[in-house]
Amino acid sequence: MGNDEIPLHGGNVSTGVVRVGQTVRRPSGPWTPAVHSLLAHLHAVGFTGAPKPLGIDDKNREVLSFIPGTVAWPDHFDMLEPDKRLARVAQIIRDFHDAVTGFIPPSDARWQILIPANGSDIIAHHDLAPWNLVIGRPHWAFIDWDTAAPGTRLWDVAYALHGFVPLSADPRWNRADAGHRIRVFADAYGLGETQRHELIPLLAARSRSMATFIATQAAAQRQPWTQLWHDGHGEVWQADADYIDQHTPDWEHALLS
Repeated sequence: MGNDEIPLHGGNVSTGVVRVGQTVRRPSGPWTPAVHSLLAHLHAVGFTGAPKPLGIDDKNREVLSFIPGTVAWPDHFDMLEPDKRLARVAQIIRDFHDAVTGFIPPSDARWQILIPANGSDIIAHHDLAPWNLVIGRPHWAFIDWDTAAPGTRLWDVAYALHGFVPLSADPRWNRADAGHRIRVFADAYGLGETQRHELIPLLAARSRSMATFIATQAAAQRQPWTQLWHDGHGEVWQADADYIDQHTPDWEHALLS
């Protein structure tokens, strides 16, 4: 493979991402030094569910270790169907949240904050979803850490549940066993009773925050959000938030019974 650049496709907002040998090159930004500091910390404390930061190349792109495997969404979601695999996702997220608690950001850290969380008890990933999960052997890992920023465990968990259950209004993804999968995830993560109560209203709020963000960015004609708005992503997130609201008693029963 040598130094050939192989474009990597997927995702809605990442462009200019290429593979070079066993590395991935991505456009860098003001947030890159802080993100690399975070990733270095995670590996230093033994968390393997993220790429390793390898610096900046001569084209001012960030360099990360390439993680071989299969991205779960949308064509391989069946890989996450068994309860034990959904539980593994929740355990990886819990391991990340525990590993990041000891992270002290650089004094000059700059983060790419797209949607502020309702608190800041950790540096959260903010996009823990099946489109950012690489299922490999032996490691599973989350990619696309460029929107890591101050947030909370539950803000990350609410977003993860939306994608990994999934909590979708789309008939193609709507599931009769959604409540069961929420419970499997919550149990595997180790959510306490108080956390479960606090999580319930965040499920719809986290999805609605995405709809609001895309609408606001599109109104300001900022890309790639304007294109996503025209492609219907805002409507999808709003429909999902409404669906979650309508079924909140089901999610409450699943989490608390």
